[in-house]
Amino acid sequence: MGRSQELTGDPKRRVMFSDVAEPKETLLAPPGTARPVFSRDERSYRGCGERFGLGERSFQRQYAHMYAARLMQMRGVLKERSGQKWGTEVPVRKLCDLQTGEHCAIVGTLFKQMELQPSILKEISEEHNLLPQPPRAKYISPSDELILEDELQRIKLEGKMETSKFVTGSVIAILGAEKNDGKFTVEDYCLADLPPQTPREPLNADRFVLLASGLGLGGSGADSMLGLQLLIDMVTGHLGDLGEQSGAASISRVLLAGNLLSQSTQDKDSTTKAKYLTKKTQAGSVEAIRLLDELLVQLVASVPVDVMPGEYDPTNYTLPQQPLHRCMFPLSVPYPTLQLVTNPYQAVVDGVRFLGTSGQNVSDIVKYSSMDDHLEILESTLRLRHLAPTAPDTLGCYPFYQQDPFIMPECPHVYFSGNAPAYQSKRVTGPEGQDVLLVTVPEFSSTQTACLVNLRTLECEPVCFSSFSAQDEDNEMNISH
Repeated sequence: MGRSQELTGDPKRRVMFSDVAEPKETLLAPPGTARPVFSRDERSYRGCGERFGLGERSFQRQYAHMYAARLMQMRGVLKERSGQKWGTEVPVRKLCDLQTGEHCAIVGTLFKQMELQPSILKEISEEHNLLPQPPRAKYISPSDELILEDELQRIKLEGKMETSKFVTGSVIAILGAEKNDGKFTVEDYCLADLPPQTPREPLNADRFVLLASGLGLGGSGADSMLGLQLLIDMVTGHLGDLGEQSGAASISRVLLAGNLLSQSTQDKDSTTKAKYLTKKTQAGSVEAIRLLDELLVQLVASVPVDVMPGEYDPTNYTLPQQPLHRCMFPLSVPYPTLQLVTNPYQAVVDGVRFLGTSGQNVSDIVKYSSMDDHLEILESTLRLRHLAPTAPDTLGCYPFYQQDPFIMPECPHVYFSGNAPAYQSKRVTGPEGQDVLLVTVPEFSSTQTACLVNLRTLECEPVCFSSFSAQDEDNEMNISH
């Protein structure tokens, strides 16, 4: 414990989990030797995801109300940002007041017209006799066009805007003038940028939150199961010597960011085969949920755990996804340390505000823009001040009526997305001094990697669990930070 106090003495010192969990070579000891007990401090926690909860659900409304609410909520912010960027002397017009040749700014919602975008109307159209489009990795093409809409009208855009990088649903301000051909020539554009941020509370000790996603239970990867058990053993202090156990005690919370079940558990046979062929079969998700419960009970007996649903988990498909039902976890639910939460997720842990998703918002933008880097997309959504701009156009979501809950009213300190192809992290600063850590949490079933966030310094590092494989000449199991 002296080592830990030495590390945390200097508030400016960069301390990673690998420093705290330094091995002390105490594995070999005489029988009966007394072992110290490392206590895990209870940290303050406050869930802030109320706006993502659905009360009485009604699907009778049109999605136009959601776009109107989004524009209304964002208009004031973008007017202020455009005034700061271009000067207050530049008039901000609505499209109905636009005059040809007038140099002005407009606030509106982008719509990207894409020839390759899948459409159910195209597929069922008898006059075209079209075959269903094959799924693509990306649906962009050079012929895509950007259109700006407000409450009453729309106008085509041209000029200094990279069409392929923008997506439908983004609310922005543009500067330019309407030409005689009816198109608006864009000279510059302005985003809402980072929202206001509450300063972090100073902490006097290093405490960590572990982020993991994409456990993929019910799949075929035995290696991922071994790595997952190693992860659980590390967090619960059953792995390593005294130094590593004291480091494990500094992990104050575990957050599982969706896709706990594998895609292979999504069995479609029950809907395509005759009932008499499937009535005695059991869905693959049943056994996977039972396995998840057995793994969770090991964790919640030692540390608080937040469980988010993902694309392949048994809850509603549309965002915001509601918490997994408690009845599925008979072993884990009796523990007060288990928190079944929504996707998107928001909470304050020791004064550090976490905000994130299971990754559907980022992977959808990958399909409909030229951006491939998940970290770049995460930053762009933060600067747009919107979690899921492509909802409800290409990403399913609930038809909200009076407000858009995906707008960020307050800036998080840690902003993450799950089920990414690889681990990445980055610190981002805002115009008013906001400081945000961006993290793409890798899919554990394919990368065997989780990540740890230091609540005191907002530093992040990956923890990789490699298991036995044919390439390991020494047949050694390795846990690397």
